[in-house]
This record gives sequence, C-alpha cells and structure tokens, in this order.
Amino acid sequence: MYHIYFYLKEIAMFNLNFLLGENFWLLHCFVLLFLTAGLHFLSRYILKHLLRKAEQTRIIYDEALLRAIKAPLILMIWFTGLSATSLLVLSHNSPWSISEYLSPIKKLAIIFSASWFIVRFIHQIEAFYIRFCAENCKEVDKTLIRALTQLITIITIILGVLAVMQLFGLPISGLLAFGGIGGAAVAFASRDLLANLFGGLVVYLDRPFKIGDWIRSPDKQIEGTVECIGWRVTCIRTFDKRPLYVPNGVFLNISVENASRMLNRRIKTTIGIRYQDAGKIDKITQQIRQMLLEHPEIDTQQTIIVNFIEFGHSSLNFMVYAFTKTTQWVKFQAVQHDVFIKIIRIISANNAECAFPTQTLFLQNESAINPLAQEIEKNSVFDTNG
Repeated sequence: MYHIYFYLKEIAMFNLNFLLGENFWLLHCFVLLFLTAGLHFLSRYILKHLLRKAEQTRIIYDEALLRAIKAPLILMIWFTGLSATSLLVLSHNSPWSISEYLSPIKKLAIIFSASWFIVRFIHQIEAFYIRFCAENCKEVDKTLIRALTQLITIITIILGVLAVMQLFGLPISGLLAFGGIGGAAVAFASRDLLANLFGGLVVYLDRPFKIGDWIRSPDKQIEGTVECIGWRVTCIRTFDKRPLYVPNGVFLNISVENASRMLNRRIKTTIGIRYQDAGKIDKITQQIRQMLLEHPEIDTQQTIIVNFIEFGHSSLNFMVYAFTKTTQWVKFQAVQHDVFIKIIRIISANNAECAFPTQTLFLQNESAINPLAQEIEKNSVFDTNG
C-alpha cells in the first residue's frame, strides 16, 4: 500500500513540476479553453433564461433579439478563446510574433458576427411579425415584408463586404472604377439575370400579386397559387400540387390575371325547354329570377339576368346570369349546385321539361301509298307484255 501511495505521489509531483516548469504555458492554455467552454455554457443558460421570460411578453423584438444574438455571440466567445490560446501557443513555440496578423482577423470576425446578427435579427422579426398578425387575425402583406427583409439583407451584406475591403486596405474607388469599365460587359453577359432582378423589383413595387394569391396568365401556361416571390424567380404551386418556378423577367412581357382579387364569382348558363312548353317560359323565368333575388348567397347588388334569348334547333333557350357573394372556388361550386337544382325544380313544378336534341319522323298513311304502288305494278306488267 505504501508503494502505491509513493508511486502516485511521484506521478503528481512530476506532473506539477512539468506544468510549473518550462511547460507552464500549457496550464494557461487549459485554463483559457476551460474558461471559453464555461462562457459558452453560461451564455447559453442566460439566453435561455431570458428567452423564457421574453416569451411571456407580447413584445416581439426582445424575443427576436435573443434568438438572433445566440449563434453570433457563441461564435465570438469561441473565436476569442481560440485566438488567445493560439497566440499563447505560437508565441511560446515560434520566434516571430503573430499579434499583428490576429488583429485584422479579429476585426474580420467582428464584422462577420455583426452582419450575421443583423441578418438573423431581421429574419426573426419577419417571422415573429407574420405569426403575431396571424394570431391576432390581422391582415399582413407577406410580399412586402419579404421584399423589405431581402432588401435589408442585401444592404447588410454589401456593407459588410465594403467594411472587409476597407479593413484589408483594398481601395473601394478602384472597385467602383472597375465596375464602370466592366459594367457593360457584365451587364451584357448577365442580361437575363438582370432582367429577372428588374422583374422582381417591378413585382415588389407594382404588386400585381402577393404570396397566397391565385394567378394565371392567358399568354403562358401559368396558373396556381403564389408561394414565394424571390429576386430572381417566383414559385407558383399549380393545382396538381407541382411547384412551378417562373423567372421574374417573364412578368415584364405577359399579362397576369389575379383571380384572388375578384369581388364575386359569376354563374352563367343557358337552359333550353321544349317547344311544347312555350306558353310556360315566361312564368318559369319569373320564378327563377325571384329565386335568385331571395337566395342568400347571390349578390343582389350585381346584375341578375333571366331572359329568353333564342329559338334553338330543338329547344327554347333562356339565359341565367348572376353573381355569388363568395369568391372561394369550393363554396362557389356548392352555391352553383344549389341554384341549378332549384332551377330544375321550378321547371318540373310548371310541368315542363328540359329539351334535348330530337328528330321527328312523319310517316304517310298506308292507304295513300297503295294506289301509287298499284299504278307502278300495272305499268310494269304492260311493259313486260309489250
């Protein structure tokens, strides 16, 4: 037992002498890494506690701020700890100093973390604001919010790139001069991309449609619900649930019909009754018109027409023309179904019938045909005897 104690004591003394001797810097490295890890977990705990408090309030900015700052803050903690550890290691084992190289790298990390934080914060604000409006039944223009978010993101990235160029001593004026000289060549080479970007800008400014709208174009085979409006393409979900990606430049040259902005949906049909029921058509049309005026889903402020319009080949045709209050396609189909069923009942109640194409064949009496047949037979017998 004494030998084991002595052996462990010798190992401990050796390690202590090793760390407190010329390798004392290793202890500093372990301490720095330990402190970095401790700050990491401490910051996560504090942010988690603050986030729990922020979720209990109705202010969206504090929660968005805490969620946005989490990743950039942890990045800066580890970058600071690792850079300090690297500086300690290299300063002990390398004859040359690296502090002058770490300084611009630190500034680069600060610029990157700040830009990353701003972008995350803007996107968090967007998500929280849309959710807040949905929970409070407020109408929100997702297209405008998405455009502002993307615009601020692009501006932040551009400012970050310019700050990095300034940090490394790259002249911004030279970049602008290069852009002036090569701008024409770049614009010619990427004219389709620029057309799409300009088309996206026009969509954002003119706002012919927004996210969630049902649109279609008579010029192209484009029809569906808008899911996303980007700077280059717009994603449309067709009615067979397939994604359709349309370059924004296309919208500069086509007409777009926004069916979601219709005020009413139209019922328009032509119904024919038999010629035998000609005396009942006036009463039938009057009853159908009255039915439409009393129908709760028909907009009586709009045009209602129930008129006899033409003499068909096999029917007397009248037109039914009205507008529903709803614009939802499924509900419109139900309203139209109910209107058609009531029209059929009105026609049946007046002992009339809907017409369909028919042909009438008139046959002569057999007594009128026999004398002619006898005359033909007599002439045939005479010709044979002759």
